[in-house]
Amino acid sequence: MSLKGKSGAITPIFIFLLFLSGFQTKASQNQLVINDQEYLEMPGLNVMIFHDFYPEGHQGGISIIQHGFHVATNGDLRINPTPGQWQPLPKVGNRKVNRGEKVISVSLSFPDKSRDRKGFNPMVNPDLEFDYDVKVKGEGKSFRIIVDLEKPIPENWIGKVGFNLELFPGNLFGKTYYMDDEAGIFPQQANGPVWENEQEAFEATPIAVGKKLIITPEDEKYHLEIESKRGKLKLIDGRINHNNGWFVVRTLVPKGATDNAVEWVVTPAVISGWKYEPVIHVSQVGYHPDQEKVAVIELDKQLKDYKKATLQRISPSGGYEKVFSKTPKEWGEFLRYQYLKFDFSDIKKPGMYILQYGNSKTEPFEIGKDIYQRHVWQPTLEYFLPVQMCHMRVNEKYRVWHGLCHMDDALMAPTNINHFDGYKQGESTLSDYKPLQHVPGLNVGGWHDAGDYDLRVESQAGTVLTLSLAYEEFDVEYDQTLIDQNKHLVEIHHPDGKPDILQQIEHGVLSILGGYQNLGRLYRGIISPTLRQYVHLGDASTMTDNLVFNSKLKKDINGLWYKKVANKYSKIFSPQMNKDLIEEYASELDDRMVFTEINPARQIDAISGLSAASRVLRKFNTPMSEECLKVAEELWDKYGSAKDEKAIKNKIQALAELIIATDKEKYKDQLIGMTQEIKKYLSDVGWTLGRVLPLIDDKKFVSEINESIIKLAYDIKETSKENPFGIPYNPHIWGAGWKIQEFGLKQYFLYKGWPEVFDSEPIFNALNFILGCHPGRNTSSFASGVGSRSVLVGYGLNRADWSYIPGGVCSGTAIIRPDFPDLKEWPYLWQQTEYVVGGGGSNFMFLVLAADNLLQ
Repeated sequence: MSLKGKSGAITPIFIFLLFLSGFQTKASQNQLVINDQEYLEMPGLNVMIFHDFYPEGHQGGISIIQHGFHVATNGDLRINPTPGQWQPLPKVGNRKVNRGEKVISVSLSFPDKSRDRKGFNPMVNPDLEFDYDVKVKGEGKSFRIIVDLEKPIPENWIGKVGFNLELFPGNLFGKTYYMDDEAGIFPQQANGPVWENEQEAFEATPIAVGKKLIITPEDEKYHLEIESKRGKLKLIDGRINHNNGWFVVRTLVPKGATDNAVEWVVTPAVISGWKYEPVIHVSQVGYHPDQEKVAVIELDKQLKDYKKATLQRISPSGGYEKVFSKTPKEWGEFLRYQYLKFDFSDIKKPGMYILQYGNSKTEPFEIGKDIYQRHVWQPTLEYFLPVQMCHMRVNEKYRVWHGLCHMDDALMAPTNINHFDGYKQGESTLSDYKPLQHVPGLNVGGWHDAGDYDLRVESQAGTVLTLSLAYEEFDVEYDQTLIDQNKHLVEIHHPDGKPDILQQIEHGVLSILGGYQNLGRLYRGIISPTLRQYVHLGDASTMTDNLVFNSKLKKDINGLWYKKVANKYSKIFSPQMNKDLIEEYASELDDRMVFTEINPARQIDAISGLSAASRVLRKFNTPMSEECLKVAEELWDKYGSAKDEKAIKNKIQALAELIIATDKEKYKDQLIGMTQEIKKYLSDVGWTLGRVLPLIDDKKFVSEINESIIKLAYDIKETSKENPFGIPYNPHIWGAGWKIQEFGLKQYFLYKGWPEVFDSEPIFNALNFILGCHPGRNTSSFASGVGSRSVLVGYGLNRADWSYIPGGVCSGTAIIRPDFPDLKEWPYLWQQTEYVVGGGGSNFMFLVLAADNLLQ
């Protein structure tokens, strides 16, 4: 049907449709609708319904994004008032979407049997099974939550199953709430009282109980009202039972209830006309004059009236000097935002700058030729790696980062157990040691894995490899730390005449070789025996008694064993050992356990690190260098025939490092024999071949690899165009910082091996991503203490103190699925701010050194 009359004039029908269209658009701005991503949204408010399912990390169930902040999550039925990690979870089923009724429903069943004594962190499910649906219905600016059960909760579970919604504490401290007519303030710390339940466990007494909860009425950014239509609301502080807990709003499922067992009406405040404030992403450190300098500006999708961005130089005499101004170039949409790019590469004058777009400003950043030569990679080597060192006392002048720790390592793990954190022991110990027998030689070397205090062999070997490559490539002779392996002592900012990086490599190798020499194989890892120890926060030296467990100690307290222990540890603990103290502590089973496994891929993985270490330690520690190469070749002889996918990838890299270390023809022939596998997994292993091809005299092999490399370069370039940050980036529930650092390292070697095929730009883009040019409102550098603004509340050993470890690099911006980038200032979200050794700080250090090397 034509909308114009015969004369060409606009008809009344067209005018009516225009009016209707405008009305509908305006209406959708003022009420929740279901969008293409299948969640409820309106400007200033999003309600996700089981898009995430990572409740252990406070991402799951029903989640609320209010004015660009992730304010609530984990809306679901739970059997614990304040659930923690490793506690029973339901299994998520089908999602149904009714756009006309604005209803999204999800079917669930309790428990998730796939997690019962299985998986990475096994859970033990209770004797309780039921099916239920969770429905969320948009009602203007409010939404209704309804829980329907297929059948009533069993009698013995009445009062134990309830609907929970977790509120992010960081938004609420010091702010007010009303529960019906009662009022209060959200406390900064968890306060009692507690009460003892039927299981003789202590639980938090609710802060408030009532029918209607009003949260932060004085602050409309977080103002939220929750009204229960059936049953009472309880406001509980989840931090009473778990340091990483959130505030929980909970309603119990009533006896005999099925339909509408729980019904809430949730009304978040929504600021009229709210739009996401522009965010300017730049490196928080700055740029070399010759480096490409591009700021990425993140905007609300509704904003189309682009402004000019202005670069200003901070004048030495005070104030700002306008340097450069233009309208940024439109890039397009990514995740939930639209992006502009502001190129100021032509600005080369040294100095301090800020960039402004509208009312948004960056922190100061520098343009200078020595930009990466101080205060950037150095904190990782000066602080982070020393602080993570196990079996050492780590001092920094007046401060003790941690005392001498884990000198009682380690007892052989029991057989046939699925422990936690990915540790399992099969039917055999795979060694000469019996379960819970002490394995000597493991109380040396190694770095703690983030705040967990365990030693993973892949983390040790991976860090050794990266540090060895850094030393080979960049000749890092930096010396700021005293490391004494005989005294088990570290003194930060106390040079000892030895390159710190070589001493760190030596420390990692001590742990790897200690396991191999005493077990006859590499360990899987060394970890706490109990969850209570695993969640230990604070000084590592207080985790165990540092004395080897001996079940016969009380009988033999005056015998040889006591004398041996007293002589060994008297200088460490006190001038005189107290026999009662020895008896009390050394008879306690607190020692960590060492796990072994049948996993050729992981055994092969260590070959690369040992081979590289053998090269850089030749002059520094010749006996260790020789032992590294000997063990690397023995491991190859034992496991080099493995054929699973992970093993094949690791074999290619191991052969490359063995070739560089030995120049043996047999390794070259075996690498050539893997031509098809290399081509298949080139995106993973191609980076390691550039250094090897000049050593191989096989024209066909070299030609085939070079041809495949051209396609790899094309693929990397194309995938880097999929986001405004110029790197392959596939947002995940976990922050991608580690992967992006690893990408930058690999890209350096690809560029070095094939400079005519690869660009150097992705190397700098990867570094800029870590240093602040990443999605989300938090523009901090992921490297703590590095740059004008950085993550200063990190998930490290001191996280309970809301502190950080300089040079630790966090995992970074996570994604609240499906499209919200999130990086909170909060010490307990491991998927956002966790420091790890393997793939973390050492890769960052390499990446900064690589960037400086290319620019200098």
